[in-house]
Amino acid sequence: MITIHLKYEIDVDKLADFEEYGRRWVRLVNRFGGTHHGYFLPSEGDSDIAYALFSFPGFAAYEQYRTDSMSDPECQEAFELARTTRCIKRYERRFLRPLEDTA
Repeated sequence: MITIHLKYEIDVDKLADFEEYGRRWVRLVNRFGGTHHGYFLPSEGDSDIAYALFSFPGFAAYEQYRTDSMSDPECQEAFELARTTRCIKRYERRFLRPLEDTA
């Protein structure tokens, strides 16, 4: 399993747009065979940082999702929402693996 951790710097004046972007991607990742663990929005502390976590069975499945999302109309609409509203200033992507309990 591979888990993708995204850290977003967002425009706090466009939080509603970012929330809509997140709602779309939760559904899309799940449709493409992943498991979306949710978006986590600012509450206390930094007001312009948000996170998302989602997993795929392995890196190959994640790469297939990335390839397929480039030609999927709903994914393109979600990308366009972020581009036109500029709700995302920048983001960082990390790949994580769970610690397996082998005991």
